[in-house]
Amino acid sequence: MAQPYASRRVTRTDVARHAGVSTAVVSYVVNNGPRTVAPETAARVREAMETLEYRPNLSARALVSGTSNTLGLIVTDSLNPHCAELAQAIGQAAAQHGHRVLVVDSGGVDETEQGLVEELLARQVDGLLFASAFLRSDPMAGIRSFGVPTVLIDCPGEVPGRTTVGPAAEQGMAALVEHLSGVHGCRRIALILGEGGFGDPDPRETGWRRTATSLGLDEGPLLVTQWGNAGGYQAGLELLAMDARPDAVIAGSDQIAIGLLRALHEASVRVPEDLPVVSFDGTHQSAYTWPALTVASQPVSPMAEAAVALLGDAPLAPGHHSFPMTLIVRRSCGCTA
Repeated sequence: MAQPYASRRVTRTDVARHAGVSTAVVSYVVNNGPRTVAPETAARVREAMETLEYRPNLSARALVSGTSNTLGLIVTDSLNPHCAELAQAIGQAAAQHGHRVLVVDSGGVDETEQGLVEELLARQVDGLLFASAFLRSDPMAGIRSFGVPTVLIDCPGEVPGRTTVGPAAEQGMAALVEHLSGVHGCRRIALILGEGGFGDPDPRETGWRRTATSLGLDEGPLLVTQWGNAGGYQAGLELLAMDARPDAVIAGSDQIAIGLLRALHEASVRVPEDLPVVSFDGTHQSAYTWPALTVASQPVSPMAEAAVALLGDAPLAPGHHSFPMTLIVRRSCGCTA
């Protein structure tokens, strides 16, 4: 026999009629309150919901309760391993607070990002998180937020009037320079960064320059390329064409490092024997390159947990929350670890 409600969406009224209760009782069962329902009656309502294949309208519930238990996360490149790991960590942290996460990809385009923000706000999200290493402007500029709290995550430093979370990028870069100099005796260390960076100046560049200067090292070349594997490969070709190669290279991201390694391998340049290579990020992929990359690792889980917890603060106070990076030593620098 055909299901009587198969041709349309099953409503709360349908469930109430099938269970022989009022729609208010169905609401109490669906929302676990605010009034208590007798166990026998609640069981009858749940049985009716299962029989009719009823699915609660989450948007309607959000309007009534004032919360959707959903957070919006905007990333610039969902294929970037760092963005993917950050999104996963945010999802896990949000689940601990009883929230789900809607993840959207702006592709690094400001207009796309603004449209996605508007859509997430229309979906009644309880908070917004921006995971962007390429932050050029305030993503909420000109957008009415309706009081939805916003946290910028993966930021290198303070953004006036905003709550931000990010790695101690200068400290992480300093750790890489100090390791290459102190342990391996490198005096001329190159840095490869992508265009745009996540600050002006990029704190990775600032940490590299300041640390090299403080250690009395020779000035190494700075190569600016596109973010990603292709950019790292192109920068590798430029480095190979130099008359005087540096003693070591720091890649501004693991993706850049992977492209660089390919260029060096194709040119029969041995890593680390001929040229040590280290990287800034510490994604899972960095442990599986050949050789495995020495990295300054971003504290992804602590940053994600802090960002989600901050969204629950009322009111949300502006300010920057910085998290130290960890040096993970592997073979690409010349260590035997």
